Amino acid sequence: MSESENTKAKTVSYSQFSLYAQCPRRWKLDYLENRREYTQSIHTIFGSSMHTTIQTFVKQLLTVSVKTAEAMDLNKMLQENLYDEYKKAISKNGNNHFSTSQELAEFYQDGVAILDYFKKKRSVFFNTKYHELVGIEKPLRVDLSNNLVFIGFIDIIIKDTRDNTYIIYDIKTSTMGWNKSQKADITKTAQLVLYKDYYAKQFGVDADAINVEYIIVRRKINEELEFVPKRIQTFSPASGKPTRNKVSKMLTEFIDHCFTKEGEYQVDNKYVAVQSSACNYCPYKSDESLCPKKERVKE
Repeated sequence: MSESENTKAKTVSYSQFSLYAQCPRRWKLDYLENRREYTQSIHTIFGSSMHTTIQTFVKQLLTVSVKTAEAMDLNKMLQENLYDEYKKAISKNGNNHFSTSQELAEFYQDGVAILDYFKKKRSVFFNTKYHELVGIEKPLRVDLSNNLVFIGFIDIIIKDTRDNTYIIYDIKTSTMGWNKSQKADITKTAQLVLYKDYYAKQFGVDADAINVEYIIVRRKINEELEFVPKRIQTFSPASGKPTRNKVSKMLTEFIDHCFTKEGEYQVDNKYVAVQSSACNYCPYKSDESLCPKKERVKE
């Protein structure tokens, strides 16, 4: 594909693919009919702020020194990031507030607890002697079939100099962490499987030399449990060749169903509405004209 042709190609991302896997009807309404509206919430603001703060700390830790990283006032950085992200969000929202000072303060305190744990346990996640920082927000851009381009950004990628392997990290903010069913959901874990595959292709790295890991930061901890969970949960999903092939097949089926060979949307195909717990958060859940309840198929 030439450069001029490449710029005309439609792009797809993991979020698009995962939305289709969750509910084809919502994907159709969001993308094919262009009804999607991105709305900010305290959760997205917190997620962005925590990403920036943790990534800044890791960059200093692995490219400057432990001393410099430890001297950083992460709490202040988080507070400033929250303020800046919220200010930008309400500006785009016609200066309409979607949170309160009390809620922002609560999320900030949750973030402080996460950062305190992260700083104390940072050697568990990053080895300053053997880990080299390869990139933060590393862009992925890989040609696919049907004149499409996959795009994504890797939160953190490091190289382990002991065996020349790589680790791709994705940071997830969560209220209580991931449970067993979430970890077993291949659609949910497919993000890093795809990132591993495409990083290998884009940068000429052996996929078998790449490991993947989710860093899941919990806002809330149930202190009454017999075994109190850790503030930060790590999870490495299966990402060997069989899993990569399975995810690749799922992505191909999505592309073939939703796009023509020229990369245009398939307008005539059927897009089933799937009834699941995700319906609770769907903007079309009460719109009978767009998603009739009688047409919804149980998951």
